[in-house]
Amino acid sequence: MKNILKSTLLTLLIAVSVSAYSQKGKFAHIDSNELLAAMPERAELEKKLQGEYQTLESSLQQMSQEYQRKVAEYQEMEASGTASDLILQTKISEIQDLETRIQQFQTSAQEAIQQREVELMEGLVEIAKKAISEVAAENGYNYVFDAAVLLHKPDGDNILPLVKKKLGITTAAAIPVK
Repeated sequence: MKNILKSTLLTLLIAVSVSAYSQKGKFAHIDSNELLAAMPERAELEKKLQGEYQTLESSLQQMSQEYQRKVAEYQEMEASGTASDLILQTKISEIQDLETRIQQFQTSAQEAIQQREVELMEGLVEIAKKAISEVAAENGYNYVFDAAVLLHKPDGDNILPLVKKKLGITTAAAIPVK
């Protein structure tokens, strides 16, 4: 999530900089992390993503239970001494195959969740970018910097309260950024 926010913030920094030029530029800054965390849509996004994660987690648990069952069957057969070497080798192959499928599923699930998070965040970022651009234009700012990615804040106004007002965000409570 943190990597996605960093790339989102960089995108905001580039995309939101107002391209109007003047001799004396008017500068502003905004903490896009704080803005994105305060947006009510963020809670919906997190809830949706959590639901998708839980679905994948459930599938992984089922696979793990199947794996444990197969290992127990193998151990039982081996301990009883009633199974032939061919049957034991077949059971070992089944267990190894299942291990491979579980590893592939974990990798695919992680990639799917990350991709889904990017997809869901794009809409939120677009809303934020539009509001930031509108506030910058309405208030005559030539440049808007993202304070979340700068080591030193430029002189200028913090437009976060103006953007929050434009988006109708009235609460101070925010979802913590992970």
